[in-house]
Amino acid sequence: MSAGELLSALHNVRGYEVELDSKRYQVEVELLENTDVYIHVMISVDDGSLPAAIFPVTTTFIQHKPQSVG
Repeated sequence: MSAGELLSALHNVRGYEVELDSKRYQVEVELLENTDVYIHVMISVDDGSLPAAIFPVTTTFIQHKPQSVG
């Protein structure tokens, strides 16, 4: 997705439930930063059990915005 598409999709925290190999996982995607140059997104995943629900597997990524020519 482009930075613009991500911004549009992540207006609020997005939560999903997915199934993989007959196991259910909860996935949350959240916009952390929206700067002039990039957006910073966090993804967290857990299986709903304790302590995984308290301490989910988490990663972040940065998507750079297109630079305007001026």
